[in-house]
Amino acid sequence: MAIKTLTSREFNQDVSKAKRATQKGPVFVTDRGRVSHVLLSVEDYQAITQEPMSIVEMLAMPEVAEIEFEPARAGDRLYRPADFS
Repeated sequence: MAIKTLTSREFNQDVSKAKRATQKGPVFVTDRGRVSHVLLSVEDYQAITQEPMSIVEMLAMPEVAEIEFEPARAGDRLYRPADFS
């Protein structure tokens, strides 16, 4: 992912150039030498703002059927008799 940096003047003079640059990664816009804004493609924005999937949603995915999974046996480690003394 390439990060492009434009001054606010360059951004104002050629907005379409900045929009095209978002296809390769985020575009930082500087104001007086300091980054003041970040321009992202909508795909990149959605990727970073998307809520993580729940375990139920992950298990409902069709690709899950192809995953082989054999969990280790827990044995007696999960519980032990209560000591009421």
